[in-house]
Amino acid sequence: MLERHELEAFLTLAEELHFGRTAERLHVSTARISQTIAKLERRIGVPLFNRTSRRVELSLLGRQLYEETLPAWSRITDAFERAVESGRGMTGLLRVAFTGPAAGQLLVGATQAFRTRHPDCEAQIKEAHLPQVLPWLRSGQVDIALTCHPMHEEGIVMGPVLVREARMLAVPTGHPFARRATVSVEDLARVTVLQIPETLPKSLREDRAPSRTPTGRPIALGPSAMTFNETLTFVGAGEGVFAVGAHTRRYFARPDVAYVPFQDAAPVDWGLVWPADGATARVRAFSETALNLVQAPAPNP
Repeated sequence: MLERHELEAFLTLAEELHFGRTAERLHVSTARISQTIAKLERRIGVPLFNRTSRRVELSLLGRQLYEETLPAWSRITDAFERAVESGRGMTGLLRVAFTGPAAGQLLVGATQAFRTRHPDCEAQIKEAHLPQVLPWLRSGQVDIALTCHPMHEEGIVMGPVLVREARMLAVPTGHPFARRATVSVEDLARVTVLQIPETLPKSLREDRAPSRTPTGRPIALGPSAMTFNETLTFVGAGEGVFAVGAHTRRYFARPDVAYVPFQDAAPVDWGLVWPADGATARVRAFSETALNLVQAPAPNP
C-alpha cells in the first residue's frame, strides 16, 4: 500500500519534473522528496524517474503508474474537499423543519436573519408533524428542526431553549375543569390524559403524558394521535385531556376545546434539534443565529 505522502510526492514530481519545485509545493525539503521517491522505487523494484544532472523524466513504468493512479487520487481529493466544504463551509443548502405555526413564525425570523448573515447559504424551511421530526433528521431529509423539548434521544443534539411558555391543559369545553381559573398537576389523576406516539422519545412522551402525578398518584392514559389537530379533536370529543403550550390558545382556538393554565407545572420548552453526526458549520451557525434573535433586546417603542 502506498502511504499518502508517498503518493503525493510521486504525483507532484511527475507533474513538476523538478525536485525543488516539488518540495516547495508540498512544503517539505528537497532531501525529503528525494528520500521518499527512492524508498518508493526500492519497494517497486524499478526506477520511476530517469534522472540526469539537467533533467528529470518519468520512466516507462513511472508514466504508467502516474496515468493509472492520477484519476483515482483526483476523485479522492475532490471527495475530501466536498466533505470539508459540507462540514465547514457556509455555502450550499440548509434544510430546516418546524412543528406548528408558532414555531414556523419564529423560524421565518431566524431564517431571514441567517440569510442576511450568510448570503451564500440557502435556507429552506418546511413543516413537519411531530412524529416526522426524528425520521427526517436521521434520513437527511432535513438538517435541523425547531420543535418542542425535551428530545433526549441517542444521536440527537438538543440546542439551547429558544422559547419557554406557560403550560396549559386542553380540556373539552363541557368539562368541569373548563370553568376553573387554573388546574394543578395533581388534577391529572382525575382525568384521562391523551398520549403522543411511542415512536417519539420517552422524555417527550413522559413530559406530555406522565404516568403519575408528583405525589405518586396514577394517571389514566388514553389513546395517542399522530397530529396535533387530531389530538385536539380527541380532546373536543371527550376522549381525554392534553398538556399544551400557551401559544395553543391563540393559534388553535376551537369551539369544542378550552385551555386552562396550570398553577404548578413546568413550562413548555421549544428549541432546535439536529443529528449529532450532522453538526456542520451551517447547522451551528443557524442555531447561533436563532439564539441571538430571541435574546436580542426588544426595540424601544
